[in-house]
Amino acid sequence: MKEKVLLIEDEKLMRVTIEDALKAAGYEVSSHASGEKALQAFREGPFQVVVTDVRLPDMDGLDILREVRASSDAQVIVMTAFGTIKDAVEAMKMGAFDYITKPFSLDEFLILMERALEVKRLRDENLRLKRDLGRCYSSDCIIGESVEMQRVFSLVDRVAGSDSTVLVLGESGTGKELIATTIHYRSKRKDKPLIKVNCAAIPDGLIESELFGHEKGAFTGAVKRKPGRFELAEGGTIFLDEIGDLPLAVQAKILRVIQERTLERVGGTETLNVDVRLLAATNKNLEEEVGKRNFREDLYYRLNVIPVTIPPLRERKDDIPALAAFFLNKYNVRMSRNVRFSKDAMAELMKYDFPGNVRELENIVERCVTLAVSEMITKEDLPPTLSRKAGDDRGPRLSDVAAEAEKEHIMRTLKATGGNKTRAAEMLGISRKNLWEKMHSYGLDGK
Repeated sequence: MKEKVLLIEDEKLMRVTIEDALKAAGYEVSSHASGEKALQAFREGPFQVVVTDVRLPDMDGLDILREVRASSDAQVIVMTAFGTIKDAVEAMKMGAFDYITKPFSLDEFLILMERALEVKRLRDENLRLKRDLGRCYSSDCIIGESVEMQRVFSLVDRVAGSDSTVLVLGESGTGKELIATTIHYRSKRKDKPLIKVNCAAIPDGLIESELFGHEKGAFTGAVKRKPGRFELAEGGTIFLDEIGDLPLAVQAKILRVIQERTLERVGGTETLNVDVRLLAATNKNLEEEVGKRNFREDLYYRLNVIPVTIPPLRERKDDIPALAAFFLNKYNVRMSRNVRFSKDAMAELMKYDFPGNVRELENIVERCVTLAVSEMITKEDLPPTLSRKAGDDRGPRLSDVAAEAEKEHIMRTLKATGGNKTRAAEMLGISRKNLWEKMHSYGLDGK
């Protein structure tokens, strides 16, 4: 569906020129020469972006801005002549997304349009997530009945209301992202964006641009200005997962954001102020990484204001039945099934150490629900790593053996490299992105 733009400009040549450029760029445009007709069209909307001149023959462009902001979440871009900059500044105070001074190039205008829509898409997505997730994260429905997890939840409740930086620690698959998400939705920033970045999944050459944005022409392929994740998280929270994988040069810039609340886009000279709460997570021992000179000591102390350590599943086996029931219900609903675990299958789950932690348990439940031939999941239905049928001459399938061998080899390689995914990928002869995808499929990706 095309995104709709309401254009208000009394000068015919300018209005037609902008309208043609917007349509050529793929937008649906409703253009008007007067404020009154434009507002009538707006009330019949909806529109994603409103572009209005400050000076109109029948009313002030600020009056249009006022009505738009009062009744919708559309982005407003104000066009102004050089002599009316004062009005443009006032428009920004009233909630306009940005202003652009005439005369301007159409390329510059279209870049501004895309920025406005990108922020709106992000806000819409966060509102959707808030509706879907907010109720759960604002209550006590997070799964974890063990004494160890109750201590974690108690700490989360205490830190959520502050703006302090939180470092979530734990093995891969223990639920660090869930804890960070919970902190955000229980904070005073819950109505603002929550931006999540998996630092291990982004190539080293792109991570700086992803976090801080870039200007047009900053590097090959930078065909337009792009806001970074910190800008998109303005007023809300940014969650940096696998922060121990960040290159040292990027670590220095993260430190600056924490200390000074400012940043510069790649290839830019403008200093931008940011109001963002930082949450970070890692399965690495950052103190050891500091000793190896892989992680900045000053950044470590800035991140480690409030550490929240999530114990591995093997140390809180009391949580397995509740977690299994939660995932069972999730995939039963998704697949329109009604299966359940037998007592012997649950006993096998309770005996298993789950090196992939909660993520591995979820993957096992999903597999069982998908492949179950009856409404009862028995011991024989579990993956070969948990249970193999005694006396079965057929043994496990070749694909299961190969997958298990690959998983074990990846785990050994990661252990040998101290969790350094770049070095592990090199040793395995695959790309870091490919390694991350395999870790995700085996429940080893830290989520």
